[in-house]
Amino acid sequence: MLSEVQDCACVLYQNTHRRWLRAELSSSLMSRPVLEVVRLGLVPFAEAMQVQRSRVDQLKTRPGSAWTLLLCEHQPVYTVGLRSSLYSDQDLDQLRTTGAQVHRTDRGGLITFHGPGQLVCYPIMHLGRLNKGIRLFVSSLELSVLDVCRHFGLKAETSPHTGVWVGDNKICAMGVHCSRRVTSHGLALNCDVDLSWFQNIVPCGLRDRGVTSLSQETQRTITVGDSVQPLVQAIGRQFNCDVIDQSRN
Repeated sequence: MLSEVQDCACVLYQNTHRRWLRAELSSSLMSRPVLEVVRLGLVPFAEAMQVQRSRVDQLKTRPGSAWTLLLCEHQPVYTVGLRSSLYSDQDLDQLRTTGAQVHRTDRGGLITFHGPGQLVCYPIMHLGRLNKGIRLFVSSLELSVLDVCRHFGLKAETSPHTGVWVGDNKICAMGVHCSRRVTSHGLALNCDVDLSWFQNIVPCGLRDRGVTSLSQETQRTITVGDSVQPLVQAIGRQFNCDVIDQSRN
């Protein structure tokens, strides 16, 4: 008898919680989303992932709460996406001899590099409020980066391959994850990063393509600091949200 009462109470709680989540999300759809910018600076990849997981869990629990835009640079690291089975442990150990860290992740895509001079952006958003699928979400990120390139007088483009390109060279890599309609991971825009790190891999598995940066293409130094505000503004426009950037200098 006690077991039946406990089971009924559990079902009642679950149903009530689902109704509460639906009501909160429905209410939040009536207003523009709030996007909180969090600047982490230069951080190890694992540290950024801890912050990201915390923010993702928060948004899953409260779908109507503020979104987060994590901005950072990483200490040198190679990250591998969901198709990580293509890379053996021996392959990854070889990469560690370069002095970079190596991490397997749950984002889409294959292998890429993150390091100083590269603006990494992790948008944590609820697709239910966007009324978009994951492909349109990625397309909106690509359009945001195209806006940044135009800001610096650079003509870039998208292609059937995910990301943003200047000719046959990728200037911004993208790889995202979505769980319970909450997004994580995101994009990496090459500003004045040391591109020689990419020589150790086949970036994103595309052997006939190269990589480039804002600085290389414009023939002047464009730093992460120069690129942050144009990107934040572009994402705010593309996703029609109210941006809160209390850490802006």
